[in-house]
Amino acid sequence: MASQYRGNNGLVDGRMPTAHFDAMFPLFMHFGHAPDPLLLLFMAIALDAALGEMGWLFHLIPHPVVMIGRTIALLDKRLNKPERSDRDRRWRGIMLALGMSALAVAIGGAIAFLARALPHFWLVEVFIAATLLAQRSLFEHVHDVAVALAANGIEAGRYAVSRIVGRDPQSLDEYGVARAAIESLAENFADGVVAPVFWYAVAGLPGLMLYKTTNTLDSMVGYRNDRYRAFGMASARLDDLLNLVPARLAGLMLALAAPFVPKGKPVAALTTMIADARHHRSPNSGWPEAAAAGALGLALGGPRKYPGLVVDEKWIGSGRARAGITDIHRALHLFTVACVLNTGAVILVLWLQSQT
Repeated sequence: MASQYRGNNGLVDGRMPTAHFDAMFPLFMHFGHAPDPLLLLFMAIALDAALGEMGWLFHLIPHPVVMIGRTIALLDKRLNKPERSDRDRRWRGIMLALGMSALAVAIGGAIAFLARALPHFWLVEVFIAATLLAQRSLFEHVHDVAVALAANGIEAGRYAVSRIVGRDPQSLDEYGVARAAIESLAENFADGVVAPVFWYAVAGLPGLMLYKTTNTLDSMVGYRNDRYRAFGMASARLDDLLNLVPARLAGLMLALAAPFVPKGKPVAALTTMIADARHHRSPNSGWPEAAAAGALGLALGGPRKYPGLVVDEKWIGSGRARAGITDIHRALHLFTVACVLNTGAVILVLWLQSQT
């Protein structure tokens, strides 16, 4: 630590006064202490964009979402016995949703506390937040579908798309594979990018942990089939609630991104979002999907086949149902611009905060 002796030149040990240096370089002066939460969020977004899934690392240690999923799977096996009544399973599902949510908030709160109490521990918070975002990984998985279709045909495309959608890939033709990839990209822009950023901005790491846990619960037990209709009801409803605002923000960002995409249609994105979002079985997923359909001049959605379940949904959008490889690339372009807008919103809020 520097001496507090101040010479006649006004410097401390021949250096600029701490207050002046702090004002000019706050991040570097207090590197050991946690910066503003929104700055941490920006760093996490940048880290995710640069490194993506970091599979090389998570071959050695379990991914946070994997640990959440394993916990849910264990509790599902113990609580969701088929011989129990629907009423019993519903109550146990409520306890699962509440218990996992409380655990997520507690863990997120503990890490956030340590990030502000221990020097340099904020780097851990940035890292964990980055692993709970899905910008780059989502882009890469959807891009893999386009590459597989172009290079190796329909079977390769079906295999690639099966990694990002839950529906039966063998029921999809080439157009269906392309549509499924674009639909997944739009829906997961809300679930994997906008919502995590939104909930971190609102409630810090506890909010982000709560959202990702709830979203994982919904993806694992939120099905409308005999096994999960009662048990997963609470998880599905909580996920719907947490996605209420982010899904609509995601749709708006996709509409705003449309002018920057070849043959993009921003007006159609807005009108389709308003008119057709309700055609989706989810109260939230229809918003980004409808915005993407309008922006790209496509018809998405429609009848879908899942393992053990056929969903006869309405079409979203009035454009072409015959989506192709070019449309996947246009959707990726749309997604990239929307991610930039999402990051820009964080920077804007951080700047506005600094002005007050």
